[in-house]
Amino acid sequence: MALYEHVLIARPDISPAQAETLIEELSEFIKKQGAKVEKTEYWGLRSLAYPINKQRKGHYSLFNIDGPAAAIQELERQHRISDDIIRYMTIRVDELDSGPSPILSRKERGRRDD
Repeated sequence: MALYEHVLIARPDISPAQAETLIEELSEFIKKQGAKVEKTEYWGLRSLAYPINKQRKGHYSLFNIDGPAAAIQELERQHRISDDIIRYMTIRVDELDSGPSPILSRKERGRRDD
């Protein structure tokens, strides 16, 4: 099986609780497709680099996935259908990082400095 990092941006007008629910639903969907979700991270509501569909912010999430390409294709098909997903990107990697992503590391470092 192949290893993937999958990042998605959800609409900003959903609540953080709804974004967490969306992440859980997508994790279950991925598992039903025969893949394994190694790690999920919710990065929070963040500003976009440029407006997308007149939106300036979005809920960012990261998934580390170990599974077949067919599962990723079906996940991306579901994202294209969903109104809650603004953008997504999947990258095939050689190995998955089990530690926190640089985004979460930076958030934690910022909290300790305060």
